[in-house]
Amino acid sequence: MSVVIPFYNEEESLVELYSRLTSMLQQFSRGHELIFVDDGSSDGSLDIVKTLREKDRRVKVIAFNRNYGKSPALSQGFAAARGDLVVTIDADLQDDPDEIPGMVALLDDGFDLISGWKLNRKDPITKTLPSKVFNFVASLVTGIKLHDINCGLKVYRKEVVKRIKVYGELHRVIPVLAGWEGFRISEKEVSHSERKYGKSKYGAKRFLNGIFDLMTVMFITRRSTTPMHFFGRIAFLFLTTGGLINLYFLFQWIIGKGLHVRPLMVVGLIMIVIAIQIGSIGLLAELYSSNIERDFSYRKYEIDD
Repeated sequence: MSVVIPFYNEEESLVELYSRLTSMLQQFSRGHELIFVDDGSSDGSLDIVKTLREKDRRVKVIAFNRNYGKSPALSQGFAAARGDLVVTIDADLQDDPDEIPGMVALLDDGFDLISGWKLNRKDPITKTLPSKVFNFVASLVTGIKLHDINCGLKVYRKEVVKRIKVYGELHRVIPVLAGWEGFRISEKEVSHSERKYGKSKYGAKRFLNGIFDLMTVMFITRRSTTPMHFFGRIAFLFLTTGGLINLYFLFQWIIGKGLHVRPLMVVGLIMIVIAIQIGSIGLLAELYSSNIERDFSYRKYEIDD
């Protein structure tokens, strides 16, 4: 089992989290590893996990040279994971490691991803209200019926994390990505605690980024065709209409009726210009979509003495 722990400036909580995780993992007969991913912390967090690494070889440390965000941190943790099961948990101690065995047990029912559901969430309304709105919108537009789609506590089969691509703010919609790939998803109620140390890194900007990335995922997952095909069809419609309009005026000129600038002629020319612009957008979208398929490269290093 691989436990991936992304963190950013969580120096007060890391030792306690390590202790609780190792205590919980003793009940599993399978081996385990703890993958701490430092997302460019500016406090003493990295030194703490380095110390944990020195005394416990099951600890693996990945460190970013700057703050990239939670999605890149999870992506690198997933890439490094070697276990047949992968667990993600935030480092702020709000999620209880003792919930993990119950979530693992649900995988035996044929599921591939179990997401936590913080039924009694211990956060201020500035976090809970945007979260409820996001969960409602995500459930409505994706069909993934989860109460807490962005819960940091999740259990995956290895195949899930090796298949999905997580970047931007897409960690918020991992169940959507997994569902699109055909994996079976469920949820389990989990306990939740108030933040014990430090301050939340949550903000309105992250909420808006999550909404925009949800829209991106919806475009990618709902379109069976490539972006060039999608935009190309629209461009073709404008080009054909504009072309026919101007062919009409060309025919009028050929039969000797003269060529005079009329509003309809201008409309035809504008439609041709719009067609070229839409086609260009489709080409750019195609290049961007293809770029998603590559492996993202982050300035990082691994601690492996």
